[in-house]
Amino acid sequence: MSKAFTEDEFSDQITQDRTWRLREISDLKSAVQRADRTLQTVLLRALVTVCYAHWEGYVKFTAMKYMDFIARRRFQYSELNAQFLRNYFLPRLAALSANKTSMKDRCSLVDEILFSSEKRFSKINVDLINTKANLNFDVLKDICTVCGVPVEVFSDSETFLDVLLLKRRNEIAHGENTFVAVEDLDDIADKTIALMRAFGDSVENQIATKGYRADVQPAALGPAVAELSG
Repeated sequence: MSKAFTEDEFSDQITQDRTWRLREISDLKSAVQRADRTLQTVLLRALVTVCYAHWEGYVKFTAMKYMDFIARRRFQYSELNAQFLRNYFLPRLAALSANKTSMKDRCSLVDEILFSSEKRFSKINVDLINTKANLNFDVLKDICTVCGVPVEVFSDSETFLDVLLLKRRNEIAHGENTFVAVEDLDDIADKTIALMRAFGDSVENQIATKGYRADVQPAALGPAVAELSG
């Protein structure tokens, strides 16, 4: 898919990506509802894996598109929310803690942090948008932090993400005979769709309100985000 140069192009691209994902989830949900009991057992297990795959794929796609959209504008870090400057140094701080680094090198890094506000954000560090193939609530929190998206609206979904979706997906992916009840159908499909919409709306809200700018105060939540949190 092409680069998003305008806000409308960004919105169109993440909407298109979400639409085909939601269609697959909805089609599989309908297939479960039409199937007999024996086939339902198979399709419900498939639904868990598909819902998780689209949840992870959409979050990663949207977060990367968002960071690329900002990077293409080559703002100075002083013009951006402080999180962008933190993002610039997070990988190096991680390397610093993992290696024996001299005091001189540590001081040099501190100096660079202090005097980097006039540098320009022009390149995404893809390691910061890492779903780790296990997009649980803690990983989601990290990605929200990197993107400057409020994670609080997802707090009520921690059990759903970690247990009802990810844990069962992992069990199924590793060949375990995990049972998924037909009574869970609506919860699995509808909650996954709501979470995807909420994440997309959160990121779109950042762009629409220019919440990535240093001189802009946080704005009200978008409709899907407000619905999920309420």
